[in-house]
Amino acid sequence: MKIQIYRLLERTKMAGPGWRFCIWVQGCSRRCEGCVARETWPHNGGTEMRTGDLFHQISSVPDIEGITFLGGEPFEQPGAVAALAKQAQAAGLSVVAFTGFTYEELLVMNHPHVLQLLNATDLLIDGPFIQAQFDLNRPWVGSANQRYRFLTDRYQESDLAGITNQIEVRIAPNGKTLVNGMGDFAEIQKLL
Repeated sequence: MKIQIYRLLERTKMAGPGWRFCIWVQGCSRRCEGCVARETWPHNGGTEMRTGDLFHQISSVPDIEGITFLGGEPFEQPGAVAALAKQAQAAGLSVVAFTGFTYEELLVMNHPHVLQLLNATDLLIDGPFIQAQFDLNRPWVGSANQRYRFLTDRYQESDLAGITNQIEVRIAPNGKTLVNGMGDFAEIQKLL
């Protein structure tokens, strides 16, 4: 099975509990106003990878707690993302998935791969980014409407206590600045 990837980050604490391997999928039809990841919107961009090769790469990273799917929109590639999520959980890793859909919208789709992905997700962070509801008071979310959905017993609301939004800045070998995390990206852009 193949998955379209925008970006991979092997170790970060900016997108879920503990050290995580982050997978930004390519393609998003939601196209939220104010989205900071517009480069992930086109479905024909990014890099195609075999899910088995990607899982092998994930497995080679030591001391990670889990994987996080971001977007783009992970639920627009539900079969490939679900396959990776199931492999990760079978290997003892946790799965966090961000989506612009609400949990209820995903259930109503009644799509077998969407349901498989939900079943293989420990923490779902759902809801579109709404610029008019911009709010950085909770970790990993950018607008007040977005919700944490604890789909397994792996995490609870109390696990989020004391976690604040942060960003990390990395300089790629080609000199490109990569910013990861949650913050006021308009202000960050001015600084960079």
